[in-house]
Amino acid sequence: MFDVLHDITTLLQSHLDEPWLWLVVFAVAGLDALLPFMPSESTVITMAVLLGASDVPGLAGLTVVAALGAWAGDCAGHGIGRGLGPFGTSRLLRSERGRRNYAWAEDRLRRHAVLLIVAGRYFPGGRVASSLATGGLKYPFGRFALLDLAGTTIWAVYSVLIGAAGAASFADDPVAGLLVAFALGLLVLGFVEGGRRLLSRREHRADESGPRSRSAEQSPQAERSQPAEQSQPTEERRPAELRDAADGVRRAGRRAAGGSTGGGAGGDRADVSGVDCRTPR
Repeated sequence: MFDVLHDITTLLQSHLDEPWLWLVVFAVAGLDALLPFMPSESTVITMAVLLGASDVPGLAGLTVVAALGAWAGDCAGHGIGRGLGPFGTSRLLRSERGRRNYAWAEDRLRRHAVLLIVAGRYFPGGRVASSLATGGLKYPFGRFALLDLAGTTIWAVYSVLIGAAGAASFADDPVAGLLVAFALGLLVLGFVEGGRRLLSRREHRADESGPRSRSAEQSPQAERSQPAEQSQPTEERRPAELRDAADGVRRAGRRAAGGSTGGGAGGDRADVSGVDCRTPR
């Protein structure tokens, strides 16, 4: 296996000055925005290892070519998402993982648009999902292009530096330099993915604690308002009861007065007077 890798690296080193090899780097970096299986980062790292840490102009040119290629691919993905819309984009992503990434990109775009556009390419499938989501949700193209250019530049510098570090470690052995560079790239991606998961868990906990805290604040207010509501009908009934009692006293007094003046049977009713029917206090 190492002999095959050595033969491939030797062949590529003999064609570093030919334009077609640089066009391959540009095309792979651009197509990775639509085809996630394209090895854009591996291609840039391999080219940096083959150029060597001492070839500063070559590494600078590689950075520019990789950044522009990735930027062109992201802009193309944004245009496709804008033309298809959210429904067409969801139909385009037939795999379950692709739809999950697209839903994740939509959520992050509403919350952290700048972070998604600049750093979305470092997550598995995040570059495709972010470019399509920004287009499908009609994110302004000018703002997207500027933010994405910053993101692709950072990505290209990071990839070239990893390749240059591998080349500096084993200047006389390109295969060993490639292995070291790929190991460094995987290590960095592992840290990025771990940070992304930690951030997602914190946001999920914050979203869960928000409704709980609001319900806890509302429950004491409901408990305080409930006794007042229950006591209000009792207070409203008291004047009505007093009025009914007063009317009964007046009617009793009138009957007693009428019986005393009419004589006969009314004499017995004369004993019932207003004195005996006192108004309740």
